[in-house]
Amino acid sequence: MVEPARMPDGAPVPVGVVDLIGHTPLVQLTRYLGREDIVLFAKLEAANPGGSAKDRPARHMVEQALARGDITRESTLVESSSGNMGIGLAQICRYHGIALICVVDVNAQAQNVAIMAALGATIHRVSQPLAGDFLAARMAAVEQIVAETSGAVWLNQYINRDNPGAHQIGAIVEIDAAMVGAIDTLFVATSSTGTAQGCRDYLAEQGRDTRVIAVDAQGSTLFGGTAGTRFIPGMGAGREPGLAKGQVFSRVVRVGDGRCVAGCRRAAEREALLVGGSGGGVLEAVRGLADELAGQRVAVILHDSGTRYLDTIFDDAWVAHKLGLSPADIRRMIDDIDA
Repeated sequence: MVEPARMPDGAPVPVGVVDLIGHTPLVQLTRYLGREDIVLFAKLEAANPGGSAKDRPARHMVEQALARGDITRESTLVESSSGNMGIGLAQICRYHGIALICVVDVNAQAQNVAIMAALGATIHRVSQPLAGDFLAARMAAVEQIVAETSGAVWLNQYINRDNPGAHQIGAIVEIDAAMVGAIDTLFVATSSTGTAQGCRDYLAEQGRDTRVIAVDAQGSTLFGGTAGTRFIPGMGAGREPGLAKGQVFSRVVRVGDGRCVAGCRRAAEREALLVGGSGGGVLEAVRGLADELAGQRVAVILHDSGTRYLDTIFDDAWVAHKLGLSPADIRRMIDDIDA
């Protein structure tokens, strides 16, 4: 009998790419805030094999649906995504041999769409918003595809309880263990609100006093917000998802697109760390509340990598065209929280 291969720490070598999901690094960021009275830790979810935190719910939703018999390997899954969930689902569906149709809109990063296609997903593009809302247009397209496609099933990340369920057994468990339960405040970007819900519920179960701060986009309808133009995907929603209805967190902080850009670029400059748009927003939310966080141990979840935003967030021409901000404007925001 051949002995199984083992990692240097004695753990068995993962079997298949899905076994690589989770156990992402937690790193202390000592330079981003420019002050020593806050201990800041960041969970780097870009280290998941699909490149984002969405790998966790993608795997959990598919495998739970298979276990319940809601889907089979002959099913065709259909999902709406701005990028990362589509990649996570494309990966897990390809691994299990399940067909996937991913509905995206014109704001999806071209690289993300290319990754989905490379992993075998069929891409359905929505080019026009519905009543001014691309999410509504994507969801309408999903409903039409499911109605017209034999064996099609919509897992629906926006109402699926396995979405927050994945996070309740995921990154927050790892953060809590690494920080020995001593998290004063946790900042989490919100869209479907699945990550924030899972983290909040786990911490409550453990009896922690941690404050969970939901970081939302300006122009998002979440938490009673007013819909507005947004260009950076991964945070906020043009229409309140079912999962988000009635959800309450310790606090909601809204961050604009320009501030997300500044956060991404500040992280690159100060920490040599490329983070995605929502991660830049989360880091800037921390910086904006720094005075009240003095003396605390703070954790943030950084959902993906800036490598998927090189043509947008890190491109001066795109920022000027889409956001109307010059390099000097962004420089002031990077250097001064009040800019």
